[in-house]
Amino acid sequence: MMSGGDQEPGHYYVGIDVGTGSVRAALVDQRGVLLAFAEQPIKKWEPQFNHHEQSSEDIWAACCLVTKKVVQGIDVRRIRGLGFDATCSLVVLDKHFHPLPVNYEGDSSRNIIMWLDHRAVSQVQRINETKHDVLQYVGGVMSVEMQAPKLLWLKENLRETCWDKAGHFFDLPDFLSWKATGVTARSLCSLVCKWTYSAEKGWDDSFWKMIGLEDLIGDNYSKIGVIGADVRGHGLACEGQPVTSRLAVICGTSSCHMGISKDPIFVPGVWGPYFSAMIPGFWLNEGGQSVTGKLPISKSLGFYLPSLSPVIGFWLTYSQNCHQDPLPLLCSMEHACACILHSTEIDHVVQGHPAFPELQAKATARCQSIYAYLNSHLDLIKKAQPVGFLTVDLHVWPDFHGNRSPLADLTLKGMVTGLTLSQDLDDLAILYLATVQAIAFGTRFIMEAMEAAGHSLSSLFLCGGLSKNPLFVQMHADVTGIPVVLSQEVESVLVGAAILGACASGDFTSVQDAMARMSKVGKVVLPRHEDKKYYDKKYQVFLRMVEHQKEYSAIMNGT
Repeated sequence: MMSGGDQEPGHYYVGIDVGTGSVRAALVDQRGVLLAFAEQPIKKWEPQFNHHEQSSEDIWAACCLVTKKVVQGIDVRRIRGLGFDATCSLVVLDKHFHPLPVNYEGDSSRNIIMWLDHRAVSQVQRINETKHDVLQYVGGVMSVEMQAPKLLWLKENLRETCWDKAGHFFDLPDFLSWKATGVTARSLCSLVCKWTYSAEKGWDDSFWKMIGLEDLIGDNYSKIGVIGADVRGHGLACEGQPVTSRLAVICGTSSCHMGISKDPIFVPGVWGPYFSAMIPGFWLNEGGQSVTGKLPISKSLGFYLPSLSPVIGFWLTYSQNCHQDPLPLLCSMEHACACILHSTEIDHVVQGHPAFPELQAKATARCQSIYAYLNSHLDLIKKAQPVGFLTVDLHVWPDFHGNRSPLADLTLKGMVTGLTLSQDLDDLAILYLATVQAIAFGTRFIMEAMEAAGHSLSSLFLCGGLSKNPLFVQMHADVTGIPVVLSQEVESVLVGAAILGACASGDFTSVQDAMARMSKVGKVVLPRHEDKKYYDKKYQVFLRMVEHQKEYSAIMNGT
């Protein structure tokens, strides 16, 4: 096994990123430089409210298409590894690996329950009522986005057409690695984070029996499965400190907040601690915000911050199982970033405003994205004060799709206070700013919960589609009061996936070695401490908003 410094020149790795709305691929060299890029949209269905489905065959075809594009003209002997990252969606196949329907219509082409699907609300409530010991490792309560409630929903609603015929339930990244290698082995990351598997103790039979899924236990659970950049020279507080002082925020369709520790830390409302689910030997806590970037509305591991590695990916080498495969392959867990679709908390707010057509027209005339135009418009109207002060009378609670962390309450709704009769472009820009700030306050809320439980965090490593928005980045620095680190490579999601393949290839001695050699800090955004008092006040308003929402709910429910 060679170290990074001993590699032959011209080694390449392919990273494949399966997001909520598209599949992307990149060809990356051993320095972490992206050399080629391709993207292909994938299909989504919403047959009814809260039901979101995809097709594994459509996704795999898109994977093949973009991979062929990025390796075109390359000597395939120089491609040393392939890495996947994907959303934590549930793929259902029969005993012969054919798709099974996850819908009442019996359409077997739609065989994926997407990560953001909320059909299993009653199932997750019943699971949480068991108060089983495994729940302490998912923040005390299980999320409707995890796989156990989805499996229970299938058993209770599609017994004959799906459940009784099922032979294999895959997390999407594990499905992709099976398609690429023919090996059904699952990634530890997926099993630990979304299926209640313990890297120390294995499966807990009593949990599956208690929730009514004892039929998965048979045949040794055969149906469901058998953070490190060099920051020196940037003046960061985390320089010289352990990697546990860094929080990675992967922000796209939803946001994930990834923090690691040497010992298990139990944070109420924050998933984990998961042992070895991200970096071997470390415990992972994963906070999150649902649909911060793009939420599909009736019709939206990944930015694996290479600066912290495949931040949500656990490396899985097949060297023991698939010597016949032309490429070593690694698979990772939940992508949750870089899922750039149409509509979300931010998109929903902007696109639903009466001034949106005017915004579109003006942005098009300037050949800008609507968000680049909004950012520049905010600079025009801010006058003498900092841009963030424009929202002094406008406040947003951003949980339009429920709160994932740290409240773990999927019943919460979004809130806006301070609305006026104004419907012009200034009003739209300020509402957009307040929504961006609200997401940053959500990050601060999660950070404070993690620190109260024992984490010590001194820097944010921000990644994903929203990390390309300078306003979003600066607001996170200002609101949290700590530096935000960005990767040098803009398409870091894909580089992170390629790092997984690079590690599997044997060209690096460890995951950490591959991370350090293939990732570079591109920019550090510092908080404007002179604005701290303002954001502290807005944060107090932010916390009060959820208190009031709970009071309103109690009044209406008569409690």
